[in-house]
Amino acid sequence: MVRGLNINKIETISLGDVTPKIFLRDYWQKQPLLVRNALPGFNGLLTREELMALACDEDAQSRLVIQKNGKWHLTHGPLSDHDLAKLPKKQWTLLVQDVNHFLAPARDLLSKFRFIPHARLDDLMVSYAPKGGGIGPHFDSYDVFLLQGMGSRRWQISAQLDDEFIADAPLRILKNFQPGQEWVLNPGDMLYLPPKYAHNGTAVDDCMTYSIGFRAPSQQELITQFLVHLQDTILTDGWYSDPGLQWQSHPSKISAAMQSQVKSILKKISWGHDDIEDFLGIYLSEPKSHVFFAQPAKPSSLRVFLKRIKENGVQLDLKSRMLSGNDKFFINGEIVEVGADAYKTLIELADNYELPPACEMDKETEEILYQWYVSGYIFV
Repeated sequence: MVRGLNINKIETISLGDVTPKIFLRDYWQKQPLLVRNALPGFNGLLTREELMALACDEDAQSRLVIQKNGKWHLTHGPLSDHDLAKLPKKQWTLLVQDVNHFLAPARDLLSKFRFIPHARLDDLMVSYAPKGGGIGPHFDSYDVFLLQGMGSRRWQISAQLDDEFIADAPLRILKNFQPGQEWVLNPGDMLYLPPKYAHNGTAVDDCMTYSIGFRAPSQQELITQFLVHLQDTILTDGWYSDPGLQWQSHPSKISAAMQSQVKSILKKISWGHDDIEDFLGIYLSEPKSHVFFAQPAKPSSLRVFLKRIKENGVQLDLKSRMLSGNDKFFINGEIVEVGADAYKTLIELADNYELPPACEMDKETEEILYQWYVSGYIFV
């Protein structure tokens, strides 16, 4: 499905005259950056027809946005051939999330943004629109790189603070969008936008845009999920007791003595660096609710598996998320503590999504990889 470019030959995406360190210092979450010819020769990874077929896949997350008679209409996938057959000639957009779960070149493309930690990376979304198509001016709560594939798209952006949305629209479309800058992006061009930067993309002709998005959980979500994590990990002994209970004139009143004792019990809730690392590793590597792993129907024996590793190497399944900690790894919401030798080998898999053929490994690494193979987390 790759169209005219070997993604693997390119180490990182070009940021023009800006180095990754300068980008992180001066642009990341601060200001937009337009990069012409960020990926020379890039014209996309799949065709319009292939994207439409993916939008019909029940394992993919897709949306169809149509603007008709001044009204916006949204249909969530999986779509059907009937949905696609009745599309109008203009003013519609098809969007498919997590394309990196289905195409190896899509994950290769994401790896070109390795100057951003894997823990922040979310997914690759691909959108197609005929001439005039778009999803309206809007904000995103996360950082995004907008890489142009086939065709051209006009981007208008604004640093406006007005976030009033069109009432009753199925999308959060800005009511009073006031563009401050505008560019037309051609194949290989890229626009970086920090969170909460208003933008509006309109197809100049039939075009596809590749959106590299980054995770930005709300503080409320992080706190809530961390408390859930503590609930699963903290164990305390004893029961509430009050042998010195005093008579109350108002039995409905929660006494100061009861509050004081519960306060002392709650002080047992504590956490340290390891708890935070484990929480982040589990939380950030946890697959999305719709993601499932296909386990091999007839797994090879350990001996055959190790032979295949020496011949072919190992690759993470496209849906797997793997992060590293201190002497441990997090894969698809699971923690695996390892020794020093295993760590040296597996950190390469976590960083690069693969291990080369004939890679030397100790017994512990072999056993861990075999278990991940049986679980469907890796393949050889």
